[in-house]
Amino acid sequence: MSQLEKSTRKPRVDAVRNRERVLEAAKVVFSAGGAEASLEAVARAAGVGIGTLYRHFPTREALFEAVYRREVQQLADLAEQLKQEAQPVDALRHWMRSNVEFVATKKGMSAALALAAYKNAELYSFSFDRLTRAVGGLLDRAIAAGEIRDDISPEDLIRALVGMCYMHDQPGWQTSVLRLVDVFVDGLRLRGGRPRSKTAAKIPG
Repeated sequence: MSQLEKSTRKPRVDAVRNRERVLEAAKVVFSAGGAEASLEAVARAAGVGIGTLYRHFPTREALFEAVYRREVQQLADLAEQLKQEAQPVDALRHWMRSNVEFVATKKGMSAALALAAYKNAELYSFSFDRLTRAVGGLLDRAIAAGEIRDDISPEDLIRALVGMCYMHDQPGWQTSVLRLVDVFVDGLRLRGGRPRSKTAAKIPG
């Protein structure tokens, strides 16, 4: 690669890296401080100037939306990873438990994510589509393996998760919901299917 090509590509690589640093910092800062946490605090946590932050995200809402999209995409990526690494029912269970963890670590971000998702019909559609497709792939795999009943849809699973996490602001809710996830998944299993593995039971989320 020529020096000209390197000098041309470097700013783009740096820009991508800075953007990811801002998004990761925003997740932490908003989780702790909620929707009103300062963007200056995000920039400091990311190790970039406030001007760099604004170049990537010109408004607070734009940053909220980007964080939300990134988190949803990570859950979608996890589903693909689990297809390769876990048994069908264990993969489905792990993914659902990871969604509970997503809610648990975003308590302080709930207002910010609400601003991003529920004031933007396109973003809501994006997240619902990504998550239903992600869990749909895991569900289809478990059904094809003859381990899960075939009369439940991906949308049903997402609605069940939302319902179980509804009281996420109550003390001890996460332990209760993780238990409910296990009961729910076990209830989907066909008779004669493999019992839940001890490894799956210990997956933290």
